[in-house]
Amino acid sequence: MALFFDAEWFDARLAERGLSRTVLAAAAGMIEAELTLAFKDQRELSAAEVQAFADILGVPAAEVADRAGISTPVPGGDRLAELERRVAALEAEVARLKRGAL
Repeated sequence: MALFFDAEWFDARLAERGLSRTVLAAAAGMIEAELTLAFKDQRELSAAEVQAFADILGVPAAEVADRAGISTPVPGGDRLAELERRVAALEAEVARLKRGAL
């Protein structure tokens, strides 16, 4: 895991695909100034931005998160919380149905 944003790695992946930082920013829904701050390690990426970077660079989101610095979130962390909410709702519905059957 990179301690700081690995701008050289990102620039190399962009160059391999013939893309620019402008395209990367647009794909992530960022303005160029926000991307510049991220590349200077002065702004953290959100999980959604990490996923957008991964999609456009053709690499796993975990690799983007690793290269983006030590505190960058990996997409999917919220997925567990969402699944837990869904299970709780289903359990509550089953309990309600069981009470109605008695």
